[in-house]
Amino acid sequence: MKLAAVIGAAFVLQAGTPPAAGLEVLEVRPSFHVIVGAGANIGVQTGEDGIVVVDTGTAAAASGTLAQIKRFSSRPIHYVVDTGPDADHVGGNQTIAEAGEKIFGDRIAPVVAAEGALRHLAKSPAAQWPTEVFHYARKAMYLNGEAIEMLHQPAAHTDSDLFVFFRKSDVVFAGDVLDTRQFPAVDVERGGSIQGEIAALNRLADIAVPSTPVVTREAGTIVVPGHGRLCDFYDVVDYRDMLTIIRDRVGDLRKAGKSLADVKAAQPAKGYVGRYGNPDSFIEAVYNSLGRASLSGSRAPAR
Repeated sequence: MKLAAVIGAAFVLQAGTPPAAGLEVLEVRPSFHVIVGAGANIGVQTGEDGIVVVDTGTAAAASGTLAQIKRFSSRPIHYVVDTGPDADHVGGNQTIAEAGEKIFGDRIAPVVAAEGALRHLAKSPAAQWPTEVFHYARKAMYLNGEAIEMLHQPAAHTDSDLFVFFRKSDVVFAGDVLDTRQFPAVDVERGGSIQGEIAALNRLADIAVPSTPVVTREAGTIVVPGHGRLCDFYDVVDYRDMLTIIRDRVGDLRKAGKSLADVKAAQPAKGYVGRYGNPDSFIEAVYNSLGRASLSGSRAPAR
C-alpha cells in the first residue's frame, strides 16, 4: 500500500476531531500537522520554541485557520513561511502573523518568502506582504529541535517558489511546484518555466527518501504539495517523468517549426489527460517557456 493510501485513511481517523470552519487536520508527525480546506495546504510545526506555519491559505478562511493552529499549541507563532505568491497561499498572512510575535520581543511574526514574491504581491494589500525576503538559494533556521531549510526554486511555477524542508520531521512542503491533481500551473509571466519546473522536481526527488528497503513500514519522506493529497518520493518521480516526456514532445514539435495550434493538435499530453485533466494551458506554457529559453540560450535538461 502506498503512502497516499495511508494518508487517505488518516483523514478518516481524524473525523472525530471537530474541525474549525470546515477545515480538516492530519497529524503527519508528532509535532507536525497539515491543515486542509483553507485554500492551499497549510503546515504547522510545534515544539518548545513555538510554532512555525507554512502558507496561510485564503483571507476568507484565516480566522478558522488560526483557531485550528491554536488547538495544536499554546505557544506563540514565531514564523510564517510562504512557498509562493499566490493568494490562496498568502491570503491569511495578516491574520496569522498578527497573532504571533518575533522570538525576541516585537509583536507580529515575521513572514518569510523568496524576494520575487514581494514584487508579485505589490498590488495586494500590504498586510499580506512578506516581511523578510531573500534572493539566495537557501535560508535556514533551527527551531523546535530541528533544522528548517527554505530552498528557493528560481523558475518553476513562478520565480518565487520555496521548498520548506523540516529535516528531523522528514517533511517537505513543495508548494505549487507539485500538484498531482492536474498539470502544473507554469506561470511564464511571473518567471515560471518548464525547464525550471523539472529542475525543481529533480531537487525535490533528491531531498525525498523512499521507504526502502523495508517498504512495508510505509515510512519515507512526506512531501506536501500545495494542494491535494500528501505524496512520497515515487509520486514526485512519476510527476517529473510525465513533465519531462511532455516537454520533450513539445520541444521536438517546436523545433520542427510547428505553431502552438499545431502542437496542441498533435496532443503531446496524450496518455496523461485522463489523469491530469485539460492540458491546453499547460501545453501553451511549455511552448512559450521553451521559446524564451531558446532566445536566451539557457538549458536545464532533466536527469
